[in-house]
Amino acid sequence: MTYVVTQACCNDATCVAVCPVNCIHPTPDEAQYARTEMLYIDPNTCIDCGACADVCPVEAIVPDSDLTSDTEIYKDLNAAYFLGNPTVSGPSEVPREPVVVAERPGPLRVAIVGSGPSAFYAAEELLARRDIDVEVSMFERLHVAGGLVRFGVAPDHQTTKAVERVFARTAGRNGFRAFLGVEVGRDISVDELLDHHHAVIHASGASDDRKLGIPGEDLPGSFAAREFVAWYNGHPDYAGRQFDLSGRRAVVIGNGNVALDVARILARDPEFLVPGDIAEHALDVLRRSAIDEVVVLGRRGPEHGAFTTPELLALGSLPEVDVTVHGGYEAPAGASIKLQTIEEYARRTPQPGRKRITLRFLGSPVEVLGHDHVEGLRISRYGEEGVAEDLECSLVLRSVGYRGRPIPGLPFDDGRGTVPNVAGRVIDAALDRPIPGLYVAGWIKRGPSGVIGTNRYCAAETVGAIVADHERALLPSPSRSGDELTAIVASRCPDSFGFDGWKRIDRHERTEGRRRGRARRKLVEVDAMLAVARGADVNRHLPQ
Repeated sequence: MTYVVTQACCNDATCVAVCPVNCIHPTPDEAQYARTEMLYIDPNTCIDCGACADVCPVEAIVPDSDLTSDTEIYKDLNAAYFLGNPTVSGPSEVPREPVVVAERPGPLRVAIVGSGPSAFYAAEELLARRDIDVEVSMFERLHVAGGLVRFGVAPDHQTTKAVERVFARTAGRNGFRAFLGVEVGRDISVDELLDHHHAVIHASGASDDRKLGIPGEDLPGSFAAREFVAWYNGHPDYAGRQFDLSGRRAVVIGNGNVALDVARILARDPEFLVPGDIAEHALDVLRRSAIDEVVVLGRRGPEHGAFTTPELLALGSLPEVDVTVHGGYEAPAGASIKLQTIEEYARRTPQPGRKRITLRFLGSPVEVLGHDHVEGLRISRYGEEGVAEDLECSLVLRSVGYRGRPIPGLPFDDGRGTVPNVAGRVIDAALDRPIPGLYVAGWIKRGPSGVIGTNRYCAAETVGAIVADHERALLPSPSRSGDELTAIVASRCPDSFGFDGWKRIDRHERTEGRRRGRARRKLVEVDAMLAVARGADVNRHLPQ
């Protein structure tokens, strides 16, 4: 028997560290890791010890005897990786180099801005160290923690969201404290954070969108997919958005995982979404939706599809939705499982009366059509100059990439949508050198790439830079105490609270969810969040 990585892989490579025979690849020090869709277990080397399954934060690793008809293909997917990427498996152990830090009074104090995966992975890297005494202060502008896991991962992907358990463990470590409801740059400046800390890590993600740059893009009914995702995931900034689902067709422009997520949520029978944690307001609107086809439009061919193979496979296993390919498709000889899957979808015959997701390739959006609302999308046909097709639709969602927003007090590369940095150290472009004490991690550091687990090694690199700078006495020394910081936050942000308040919210949401047969019932109103965090009566703040 061998173990198999399945579709819920988060890529944080916890399993790599515990494998006694080095059979899980690509490892973080291999070139393929930065661009891999998932991790793979070598079936010829696995010794069936189960160590990887024990530590997997999202329960994505199972013995091959437990594979189902839907997951059986992952056995082939794991084996196929090693045919194209031969690796040397076998016992390996690389001892960690001891770190010698000069004697300094007090602990290393680090502020982390953000509460998503990169923020928590950075906190874990710092607090788990045995060679340095560390204190971490986490700042989150919202009154709920989680970032991308809470507001980006699809509500029907609860196994992926299980990584929250890892973050909860970090929050319980000695030396950790959080300030929720505090916006850095508005409530407290970066310079003030440096008054109280040796270093500040900005891990605030990429909260803006790339645009298509075509006429009609700003018509009502045309949105960024990020807005739609935030809406159905209960982001308090987007809970009040209105999405008109009264038309028969929606078009999602883009062919990454987010595009497939959005298409799936639009096409699914809402009752299949109930067990997850989709926001109540979104569930109500989806139940009244008239959309019966979602077109996922890619500019290039299937071989350039940015979605991962696991996401594509999951799309085709929906029991109530047909998946088709516009114009058909025949995979070339020796094609990857991804392309073979697209060919299989192209051969399917849609069933009358069922909703449909149509994968359409080689089509470029030229113009969003309509007068006072979206009425269609003009698409240029690849390879036929001057030939265009008008596709009737009432909703257009662009999923063509996220980008970061400028952060007050930090340099910003507007072209890339990131903060200029080298290995996480923020760089002053004018002087071409690091700015002491300022660091970045996650998407604001490297751009919107990778999956949740990718942030673990991104954060580790940044933390490594901080520790190295600490060793060399390159970090500024705090001039004010942690107690003074607490007093400042309390005076400026009376509605802020710590991680105990977030735990009350988390417990409340899960409890209310269980009563309704759901993973959780999210709070989306700030007043309700504050009431629960403070232990007050929340019923008057919730819709009945």
